[in-house]
Amino acid sequence: MYVRIDPAHHGRVDIELLYFSGCPNWRVAQERLSEALKLTGHAEQPITLVEVDTDERARQLRFPGSPTIRLDGRDALPTPEQTYGMSCRVYASPGGLSGAPSLEQLVRLLTDVP
Repeated sequence: MYVRIDPAHHGRVDIELLYFSGCPNWRVAQERLSEALKLTGHAEQPITLVEVDTDERARQLRFPGSPTIRLDGRDALPTPEQTYGMSCRVYASPGGLSGAPSLEQLVRLLTDVP
């Protein structure tokens, strides 16, 4: 399930990238998300970086792992059963399991594809 930019927002949505500094994949996710925003005509859209630094904060933010991308406060790529804590997240992508969503997934996420 994908959470897409709603046209009612006029292309503007609150985009957050939640991460913890010990995870090497958040920078890859940030680069791919920035590129996906450019490719979908949303290059000016800011990405808010949210560093999660404790297990308590992870539970408070309902942080399923690093990196997590949220659109308007909702996990953009949710999984059926999520636990919350300081861990690296794994994504199913076209090329297999990955530590960050693929560029293709992010482009699809940001466009209005049925």
